[in-house]
Amino acid sequence: MPRGTSEVSEPMYFVLAALRGGPLHGHAISKSIQELSGGRVRPSVGTLYGILERLNERGVIAVDREEAVNGRNRRYFRITDTGQALVEAEARRMYEVASLILRPTST
Repeated sequence: MPRGTSEVSEPMYFVLAALRGGPLHGHAISKSIQELSGGRVRPSVGTLYGILERLNERGVIAVDREEAVNGRNRRYFRITDTGQALVEAEARRMYEVASLILRPTST
């Protein structure tokens, strides 16, 4: 959801999709996004954490736990039921739109 809207941006969609498999920390989310998108979506660290913050504020993801790793705090995020419903609805919307464009046309 870009700021001030209810739309789901492509990077946000892939964050939610990455978290469907279970709680992940920032670096693992970034890696999963790159894999899921075939390398097409590669948010910078700052962009990723901004997305995580906005999704958390909107209740579609939540902090699952925090742990210290090599003296640094690592925060794990999980998708909420609301987030799961949102990513599924967005996947259906994209499928429906794509099917309209990709259907054979009569000439």
